[in-house]
Amino acid sequence: MKQQSKTIQKKAFIGILCSVILIFLDQFTKYLAVQHLKDQMPVVLWKNVLELSYLENRGAAFGIFQGKQWPLIIFTVIVLILIIYFYLMRIPSEKHFGLLNGIAILFFAGAIGNFIDRVTQRYVVDFFYFRLINFPVFNVADIYVTVAAVLLILCLLFYKEEDFERILPTKKKS
Repeated sequence: MKQQSKTIQKKAFIGILCSVILIFLDQFTKYLAVQHLKDQMPVVLWKNVLELSYLENRGAAFGIFQGKQWPLIIFTVIVLILIIYFYLMRIPSEKHFGLLNGIAILFFAGAIGNFIDRVTQRYVVDFFYFRLINFPVFNVADIYVTVAAVLLILCLLFYKEEDFERILPTKKKS
């Protein structure tokens, strides 16, 4: 039991450290966007492909739930609690599950990054615009969540059923 407690403490420390770094990067890029892009013309990085364009998103992904901050805040808190639970209590600390642990950290950092904006400003700062496909403007926290989602899908394809059984047991132990 003592060993399990030490493992959880170590894992929590690693998760917190990685999350703080990722959240700092997200918040710093948003700070730079406010300082250099707000009330300015878009900065073209690659003509007709990628721009930096300041946007205050008062909704969620793709602009849904515009102006509905409380449901988004409540939803985020629930998701954060679930991420913490799975990261600390369900996903094993073994090297084999390193990718899943990293995915949990990415989801957590992305959710917190946008949560900070939503709570402190009542909107999320977005600034990357992928003009080539007219993709909605997004930010670094959104990149974390998207990368985590893609990696999770890959895990679902390549991890074995026994691996997931260790995380979410469906068979009763006899």
